Amino acid sequence: MFKIVTKKVLSEVNKLMEIEAPLVARKAQPGQFIILRVRENGERIPLTIADSDKEKGTITIIFQEVGKTTKELGTLEVGEYLSDFVGPLGRPMELPTAPGRVVAVGGGVGIAPIYPKVKAFHDAGMEVVSIIGARTADLLILEDEMRAVSKELHICTDDGTKGHHGFVSDILQKMLDDKSQKIDEIIAVGPLPMMRVIANQTRPYGVKTLVSLNPIMVDGTGMCGCCRVSVGGETKFSCVDGPVFDAHEVDFDELTRRSRTYLDEEKIALEKFEHDCRCGGGK
Repeated sequence: MFKIVTKKVLSEVNKLMEIEAPLVARKAQPGQFIILRVRENGERIPLTIADSDKEKGTITIIFQEVGKTTKELGTLEVGEYLSDFVGPLGRPMELPTAPGRVVAVGGGVGIAPIYPKVKAFHDAGMEVVSIIGARTADLLILEDEMRAVSKELHICTDDGTKGHHGFVSDILQKMLDDKSQKIDEIIAVGPLPMMRVIANQTRPYGVKTLVSLNPIMVDGTGMCGCCRVSVGGETKFSCVDGPVFDAHEVDFDELTRRSRTYLDEEKIALEKFEHDCRCGGGK
């Protein structure tokens, strides 16, 4: 059992939790993730490690309440326990071998998994320009944390309630077109449509672009094959070969189709959970 030691409400749908998991915290590195179960017979879901503290023995996760399991997770309070918390899983992110300029693009809850990557770039002496965005200002997360590890921070909102009125790709395009701004690497984390746009946007410029994928996943060890994705014409498993891949090599058409496989089942599970909560049987 894994104890919840901290809980913060970041927005209407985004929550942060610190989980007591000393063995995971001891080996966690930027780019890796965990798989948790709220209860013994519950669904296994992958979440990126947003931060870790080896001394305290804790792992920080940030999640958006969009489906049955994330909504159920959001009902737990400090002092309660998770049934399973497995990790660290996936390959740690590889840092550039020489100092340079990195642009980090985070969209929505994707700001959470990009934060430890930006922090690692910053600690390695890279110059980091970060672009973060959300549908509205109330859904922006980790703004102060991202600013602390970025030379520049650009904020975008779809509705114009904060920062640039538009998309993160708008700011990135200006940077790509500015010949005086050298970009050595771009990393983007967010919704699939956003990462796909970034991949197509940077391809003509020949700038190395990475994305962190979060496909359907079950065991997290490469055995089930659910998280397979085509990268450069080869089948890769996000859980053991990733989750970070070359954006220009990812087959986003296939990835998008696979991500929609269980939409009907997800809807049914969510409706049942919400019905049970209204009737007093949600936990």
